[in-house]
Amino acid sequence: MSASSIRPSILHLPAGPWSSVLDCLCGHFPAISRDTWLDRMARGRVLDADNQPIGPAHPYREGLRVQYYREVLTETRIPFEEAVLHVDEHLVVADKPHFLSVMPAGEYVEETLQARLTRRLGNPHLVPLHRIDRHTAGLVLFSANPQSRGAYQALFRERRIDKRYEAIAPALPELQFPLQRATRLVASEPFFRMQEGAGEANTETRIEVIERNGELWRYRLFPVTGKKHQLRVHMAALGAGICNDSFYPELLDARDAADDYSRPLKLLAQALRFVDPLCGVERSFESRLTLDW
Repeated sequence: MSASSIRPSILHLPAGPWSSVLDCLCGHFPAISRDTWLDRMARGRVLDADNQPIGPAHPYREGLRVQYYREVLTETRIPFEEAVLHVDEHLVVADKPHFLSVMPAGEYVEETLQARLTRRLGNPHLVPLHRIDRHTAGLVLFSANPQSRGAYQALFRERRIDKRYEAIAPALPELQFPLQRATRLVASEPFFRMQEGAGEANTETRIEVIERNGELWRYRLFPVTGKKHQLRVHMAALGAGICNDSFYPELLDARDAADDYSRPLKLLAQALRFVDPLCGVERSFESRLTLDW
């Protein structure tokens, strides 16, 4: 069994008829068996706000803060390694390989960039300041110090950080580049997909062409906003779905389909640049990964 060694998940107990925390957890998470919760409690994997173990008889109280560690019975090893590009007191910068999640989600707990870096660097305070898709490779910036975290989070919230991506996708000779794509992204079906919809734009991407190779071109993408799947949806909407994208423009594989490691998504988070909010110095980081044709 894979048990998360990083920060626990938090649940403030909802209103309900339960007499114990155990009963509430079973009711709130019907997919997790009572025996599983009993096993977690026996191993000290369910805690209160003071990091004290919660047992099966612990009385239920609405709003009680419960910490628990996600676990996966059988977790697939991702056969690609991350690279640490920078470490200091406040920041960690890593190159994430294709197929590796940034944070625990779904069937992945330990096979995530956050868990790997936490173990590798021995820092339980590591928190990603932004995310990239599991299928996207490239730079991810982590906060290493809770005291300075807010200052770096503000860079992303206030759009004071420049992000550059690279993608390989079909040629678009009928369009003039560079171009700006500004549209409204909304939820689609199935739930993990996005689509362009009517209304005021909530996403914006600048797109350039940097290399032409017959029917495929290499594009440079500058996202102004950071919505889920923004670059993938924008390129697909232009008629150039990114190579090996199984979600856009058409859904080819379910979200939980087995990974085909021979066909990585041709999308790379290539560069980050910002003025450091603590010292005022401009900082820039470049991925060491590349996309081949």
